[in-house]
Amino acid sequence: MSDAADIHRSAIVCDMLLPYMYGADPAKYLTLERIRASGTSFVSITTAVDWHTLEEAVHVLARERAHLRAHSDRYVLAESADDIVRAKRDGRLAIAFNVQGTNPLQSDLSLIEVLYRLGVRHMLLTYNQHNTVGGGGYEASDGGLGKFGRMVVREMNRVGMLVDLSHTGHRSCMEAFEVASSPLCFTHSNPLALWDNPRNIGDALIRACAQSGGVVGVTGIGLHMGDNDSSSEMICRQIDHIAGLVGAEHVGIGLSYVHDNVAFMADFNGHTAWAVAPDLASRVSRSLSPAEYAFAAPDQLSELAEVMVRRGYDTEAIHNILGGNWIRVARRIWR
Repeated sequence: MSDAADIHRSAIVCDMLLPYMYGADPAKYLTLERIRASGTSFVSITTAVDWHTLEEAVHVLARERAHLRAHSDRYVLAESADDIVRAKRDGRLAIAFNVQGTNPLQSDLSLIEVLYRLGVRHMLLTYNQHNTVGGGGYEASDGGLGKFGRMVVREMNRVGMLVDLSHTGHRSCMEAFEVASSPLCFTHSNPLALWDNPRNIGDALIRACAQSGGVVGVTGIGLHMGDNDSSSEMICRQIDHIAGLVGAEHVGIGLSYVHDNVAFMADFNGHTAWAVAPDLASRVSRSLSPAEYAFAAPDQLSELAEVMVRRGYDTEAIHNILGGNWIRVARRIWR
């Protein structure tokens, strides 16, 4: 099989990060339909970020689970890797949830299992800033994982929840690798070697991730890849770097697609401690308004398959990058 369209059509496509699903904008459900129509079989949607309370997170999880039940002809709650495989067969979109940061735990380890049972399949340790678990990737210094942070990693491993190191500081990430008994991943992070910004990760972290058995999910945010460039060619450049460094079996997709830039940035600006986009935008060649921030769309994944074919990736490697590697990790970690 060499035709890119056939390769994409036959792949189990997994996108490990769809943010901003905690908002009230009903247009987000149009985004889910767009993702399903694009041929994607699985997406992980964000239900809370570090600035949300536990109560807010649970309300969002309840609402989104109800939406999935009401539209079971189109969606299925992914509690196992097999659910994703079945969703591909049935033409439905499998959905799991994520939480970006551990503040909603309110320092209560027992809530990790509760969130897992509600469908949260991966959680970030931090979200750019320091919290009770560890250091944020956007801080000038990183004191590493505290005692509670180490307990969180161990409990997530026990429960079967994927530890997501995106947005987390370098030292805290490295210490998480020392503690963990399961693969750790970056669901939406790009190589620092290709574009210097604090949201990207260095080669040492990419290697450590691969050594743990984990996957680095390439994100399609233009400000994380270069001069606000979210093209499929630019995404493939990120894939090339990671695959060249640790092998194609450790690369995945975590697009972080945003359907409404203006609303998304307004939300971040309302929580100024977490607002990094304006600083990242200052690195590009011209002044940008939030409406101009570029995000790769789910429809681009078929085009990305074409780019990978042109660059010499074989069918197996493309299938794994588009989703097979995430399926492998899910089979190993999810309980």
